[in-house]
Amino acid sequence: MSCDYIKTTQCQGRLKDPLEMFHSGNLVKICAPMVRYSKLAFRTLVRKYNCDLCYTPMIVAADFVRSTKARDSEFTTNKGDCPLIVQFAANDAQLLSDAARIVCPYANGIDINCGCPQRWAITEGYGACLINKPELVQDMVKQVRSQVENPNFSVSIKIRIHDDLTRTIDLCRKAEATGVSWITVHGRNIEERHQPVHYDAIKIIKENLSIPIIANGDIKSLKEAENVQEMTGTNGIMVARGLLANPAMFAGYKETPLKCIWDWVDIALEHGTPFMCFHHHLMYMMERITSKQEKKMFNSLSSTTAVLDYLTDHYSM
Repeated sequence: MSCDYIKTTQCQGRLKDPLEMFHSGNLVKICAPMVRYSKLAFRTLVRKYNCDLCYTPMIVAADFVRSTKARDSEFTTNKGDCPLIVQFAANDAQLLSDAARIVCPYANGIDINCGCPQRWAITEGYGACLINKPELVQDMVKQVRSQVENPNFSVSIKIRIHDDLTRTIDLCRKAEATGVSWITVHGRNIEERHQPVHYDAIKIIKENLSIPIIANGDIKSLKEAENVQEMTGTNGIMVARGLLANPAMFAGYKETPLKCIWDWVDIALEHGTPFMCFHHHLMYMMERITSKQEKKMFNSLSSTTAVLDYLTDHYSM
């Protein structure tokens, strides 16, 4: 992030306060932090289709603070990219506070990743292991709160649940008491990957907290999002894979419309999205609307020109 670039990226829409959105009574539709995928170009796309709030991919706070190269590659935004939450992996309160101060002028808040179940993250002391360290979570929230001068800057956490839900409720209450703005709950424990989501657990957590709670896990359509909100009483719904498969889902589309595919092409080319990322997003979007033979052919394409030719021949608008 060069100084000149930073000056152009401060967004008037930062005035859109996520907390006000959560207290509006309306369904707040959120794009989850997804490694490699929820970058600026994809955030730009889903915002065109009724996504209310976007998260960046998870960024390791220590690298972000110590390396200019990491800052330039990991965090990119622009005037239309708001409201925006920057998610950090952290296990050190001061490093997290330093990272929060860097992004404060260009985002509405930060989120502490307390839910990533990947082995590397847990080995480094990040992600889901933090649900067993409530005092560390409290310290990180407290330090960011005291060191970031903007009182409207949010500090949230994203968690998984314990097998013993009383431990999760205890963690959430301690975070709430320290001043966390809201909590996103992925309704699975650390070991669960594709098992059913425990929406009943999210409902119980919501009933025991006063701050906004966001439900996350296996939501693939706007109707499912509305049903989960009604079932859990939560203030918002966060979606990951459902948006990868259909970036227009929050606008009510049951599968990715052709216009959305071409919108992605325009946005990705404008942002200079690397080919692999550009192609992978299209593979996800076209999963439901292509035959097995078409998938095999499309997935084997190896250049932007080949992809554009294929789309023009098969899916021209």
